Amino acid sequence: MNLNFYTLSVIYLVYSFLGWVGETVVATIKGRQFTNRGMASGPFCFVYGTAGVLLAVGLADLRTNWLALFAGSFLIATVVEWVTAKFLERVHHRRWWDYSGKKFNLDGYVCLQYSVLWGVLGAVSVRWGNDLLLRLCAFFPPLLFHIAIWVSMSIAALDQISAAVVVERYAAKHPRLEQLGQELGKGKSRLQQKIAASVERRIQKAYPEAARPEPTTTAEKAMSFSDLVWLFVVGAFLGDVVETIFCRVTAGVWMSRSSLVWGPFSVVWGLALVLAAVLLRGSERKSESRIFWFGVILGGAYEYVCSAVTELLFGTVFWDYSGFKFNLGGRINLLYCFFWGIAAVAWIRYGYPLVAKGMNKLKTHIRPWMTAALAVFMAVNMGVSTLALARYDARTSGVEAATPLAVFLDAHFDNARMERIYPNAKKVEKAE
Repeated sequence: MNLNFYTLSVIYLVYSFLGWVGETVVATIKGRQFTNRGMASGPFCFVYGTAGVLLAVGLADLRTNWLALFAGSFLIATVVEWVTAKFLERVHHRRWWDYSGKKFNLDGYVCLQYSVLWGVLGAVSVRWGNDLLLRLCAFFPPLLFHIAIWVSMSIAALDQISAAVVVERYAAKHPRLEQLGQELGKGKSRLQQKIAASVERRIQKAYPEAARPEPTTTAEKAMSFSDLVWLFVVGAFLGDVVETIFCRVTAGVWMSRSSLVWGPFSVVWGLALVLAAVLLRGSERKSESRIFWFGVILGGAYEYVCSAVTELLFGTVFWDYSGFKFNLGGRINLLYCFFWGIAAVAWIRYGYPLVAKGMNKLKTHIRPWMTAALAVFMAVNMGVSTLALARYDARTSGVEAATPLAVFLDAHFDNARMERIYPNAKKVEKAE
């Protein structure tokens, strides 16, 4: 199965719709009245679409192994649900669903029975469902199919953005619908007021946990954009340094571990530490063993998805653990998952508090334009790195430079330079 923007968009939209159907049917049966479980205006639960895409990308090379498919689907879907619930609670200070009353739950965000269900459904979707969807799509004329995808994805994006704005105002400011309706009505058209009020009534009915006026967690000072930028840069730099030293100690060589063409920065580590700070902040009171296992599971799932996504985008494997015992598709291995657990304990207990204290001291000296300049530099760095990697993949596949941009990339990021920056990168054959 050839995974690209169009095929992944089909998976995203269809599973978002099927997820909405499943959630709505179950909620309607339980409540004995129709209950629309979607937050968006349309019939979609986009978290299901996101999980479907991650499963399709991450588990494509495990399609013939049912046990691995189930385990991978179980793990990835559970992590997606936990991260989504935790992120929503962090942003809105409210719990949108609660499984605390069920056995074998984790923080009330996920529970064993639903994770097993996601494992079964995920395995079936990857093994048979995705192929069936794409065979059905093949009946549409290519031009009509492409136009339909672009229109549908644009509508879905706008729907999610508008729903996010409404949900944010609902959860953060106005626990009562009447108050929110009055506030939203100021300066808005009659249609906008009706849409907003409809979404609010749906949220109160479908997510009673979120309708509670009291926040479910101790309020913490929200992390600003500036905090996230500097935390990402510090994490990316520290991750690169740690990996470089690790390679020197274990392999006896100095090796570039950077993800970017300019500077010693590891994007995987930068994003990982930002996510850990956002999702696990406040976990200092938890036991170290609990933090460790969170790190093992979340870190392993995160590294697996990063490996699959970068391979899909660039046709290149940037790390391969096939030579390790207890590896999964060469993307992760048990030993390094334990390292993620150790890193989680070290970061939550010591690293983040130290970095946060340092950032607080620097805030008096750092001007907003400095943060903006750093953000622009990192954005340009990641953009150029993406283009250079894509051109490197095309060039090594025999595709000649046909545009001024391709010529520029060939001149400034030739094979020798790319191999020096990414010494472990291995080109893979793309599925037809």
